[in-house]
Amino acid sequence: MLKRRQFTTLSATALGVLALPASLLPRLAQAATVGQPAPDFTLSDTAGKPVKLSQYKGKPVVLEWNNPGCPFVRKHYNGNMQALQKEFAAKGVVWLAINSTRDDSADHMSPAQLARWMADKQASPTATLMDEAGTVGQAYAARVTPHMYIVNAQGLLVYAGAIDSIPSARVADIEKATNYVRQGLGELLAGKPLTTATSQAYGCSIKYKNAAT
Repeated sequence: MLKRRQFTTLSATALGVLALPASLLPRLAQAATVGQPAPDFTLSDTAGKPVKLSQYKGKPVVLEWNNPGCPFVRKHYNGNMQALQKEFAAKGVVWLAINSTRDDSADHMSPAQLARWMADKQASPTATLMDEAGTVGQAYAARVTPHMYIVNAQGLLVYAGAIDSIPSARVADIEKATNYVRQGLGELLAGKPLTTATSQAYGCSIKYKNAAT
């Protein structure tokens, strides 16, 4: 019985049921939609340099919502996320890791702390961006970490959802899962339509500013 309760709790978290308060739902009704232009934005990276999504038009872009305090993020930063970043950077794909954790959350990291964590993990995104106000996360209806998006070279959102098909925090499940990001990028770069354009994101609820803890 205890195991069943634990599984139920994990599943609820994985599906992001508590990701956002009801007060944000009307705003998210206008959020990014697959097949439509990806909302442009400008955020500062961990060194304070402004980065604008549209500056990468002409290249595919991955958006990865990140929070090192989340066990689902740590699962994929056991090597899986870094391998994806490296593999597709070599193919001309831009990778933007975005942290929307509010600054009074226990999970919050300063830009310097987040940069250090990414360096310690030997991660290689194109940039790691700070979204403490949560405006970009809300524009994309990002609910959990890691929530993944793919924007094509023309600036259209072509994928939104989970990194893979098994919603767990177990590293051992990575090799058994279908990696939707790898699959989607491979198809995109080959000029093919994506087999999976949307999926149910799983992970830890994003701690947005002015949201209930």
